[in-house]
Amino acid sequence: MYKQILVPVDLNEKGFSHKAVELAVWHAKHSNAEVHLLNVLPGIHMSMVATYFPKDAANKMKQDVASQLKQFANEHISEDVVYKVHVAEGKPYATILDFADKLGADLIIMPSHKRSKIDKVVLGSVASKVVQNSPVNVMVVKPQG
Repeated sequence: MYKQILVPVDLNEKGFSHKAVELAVWHAKHSNAEVHLLNVLPGIHMSMVATYFPKDAANKMKQDVASQLKQFANEHISEDVVYKVHVAEGKPYATILDFADKLGADLIIMPSHKRSKIDKVVLGSVASKVVQNSPVNVMVVKPQG
């Protein structure tokens, strides 16, 4: 059914993305799909931000995050599933949608934070914005417990 599954992964919160990846692996096995793990970094190349870091800091940060993402994938994706890891920069929801389009993703599996109603009003939600703006199916995985 699905051929390209995109899973945004937040490496900062332990256990946050595990269930989403578990579901992506299940779907990949049942439809012979490829899984794409994506971590989105804030816009560290923006001129105002970039002046605070050494020139090679952004590339080192991307390499470090890519290494962490590969380790995460090795721990959570079985060897019989084809996957790729991606690290990108930008506004999270827009970057996720851009990547989905670029990869030809036909499913996005989004982990969702457990937030109070006031947080959603004030901060907005990446998952909510992806659901509202995605032209492809989005599965939102709520936190357990």
